[in-house]
Amino acid sequence: MSAHPYTPAARLAALAMIALTSACASVDRPALGDAAAGTNAAAAGPAPIAGYDWHLSTADGAARLAYGVAESDDLKLGFDCDAGSGRIEVTANAPTGTRTLLLESGGETERLDADGEPSQLTDGDLLTAAVEADIPIFQRFRRIGWMAQWIGDRRETYAAHPESQGNVERFFALCD
Repeated sequence: MSAHPYTPAARLAALAMIALTSACASVDRPALGDAAAGTNAAAAGPAPIAGYDWHLSTADGAARLAYGVAESDDLKLGFDCDAGSGRIEVTANAPTGTRTLLLESGGETERLDADGEPSQLTDGDLLTAAVEADIPIFQRFRRIGWMAQWIGDRRETYAAHPESQGNVERFFALCD
């Protein structure tokens, strides 16, 4: 991925996962790839959480889609791409020693092998994984507007509010 204005320090600050507000859903973990477990969830989808949303920013040919509280360091999951690259860098915090990101969207699941380094803002590690923008989980996310991340045995859901649903599609259109 070419250099863009989102330096590792900026990503680290943008993805500080402050544990003070834990308004995310926790449920029992379904078996990875169990389409039946995600069918009803895909139809209904999780409810958006007040104060949290998907935020799109662009600068100098790069795009960032991040889930969290606007204009704060309270962000849960970030996606970065260079316009037209067809590749996305996924960034998230995770427990120390974790090197896999487990994402879910409407029944699609994806395990991403990640690079990790100690986070300067949380007790865990900062993970990054570079992947193709057209993998099935991202295609589903574009259609339904929510993503879930498994952090250990905890599932956090990140749903777009109706007024920001377009940010998800705009991000992927920029990356394509």
